[in-house]
Amino acid sequence: MRNTILEARNISKYFYDPVRIKVLQDITFTIEKGEFVSVIGKSGCGKSTLLYILSTMDTDFEGELLIDNVSMVKKKEEELAAVRNEKIGFVFQFHYLLHEFTVLQNVMLPALKLNKYPEKEIEKRALEKLQMLGIGQLANKESYKISGGEKQRVAIARALINDPHIIMCDEPTGNLDKKNSTTVLDIFMRLTKEFNQTLLVVTHDNSFAAATDRIIEIEDGRIIRQ
Repeated sequence: MRNTILEARNISKYFYDPVRIKVLQDITFTIEKGEFVSVIGKSGCGKSTLLYILSTMDTDFEGELLIDNVSMVKKKEEELAAVRNEKIGFVFQFHYLLHEFTVLQNVMLPALKLNKYPEKEIEKRALEKLQMLGIGQLANKESYKISGGEKQRVAIARALINDPHIIMCDEPTGNLDKKNSTTVLDIFMRLTKEFNQTLLVVTHDNSFAAATDRIIEIEDGRIIRQ
């Protein structure tokens, strides 16, 4: 039984700067539950633009996007914000942790916003995520006092806190050295194998992409391999 988490149907995107330029053309693919998919391609090929569309943050496109078999087209911004918070976890090249908060408080933030569980339950769940990623001992540290590799692991814990249907990552190892990049890849592989987590990762790192279940390669705004 297929369990499609995300589906892109004939997605095209234009920029107007000042003339009309097509940056994505007829992008069509599906991602199933538990898949670890990478998107690769040269700089400027449209990878990050595509991720913004798939994450519902950019709604100015042609075609259709479905998350959990529900179309995101024509949804109001508050509906899309609710989908992002509940169903999508985000990991970026830069971790975007709030320095004035502890590690634990940073991880708790999306769950407090979702308001599905009491605060004590959220704290317990956040601690479990940190322990799962091997950084439980950092829970009460101020987030600016930990290393770059640790910050990215905190960002992954934060992305996991609402048990999202899919985690979307934009160059998650782009700011890390080889050792920490390997750690992040190992975490992602464990998430898919042990917890059936679905992952979509935009990356420049071909060795990282080679370790994923499937590669979607984009060239000049079109998919040339998937």
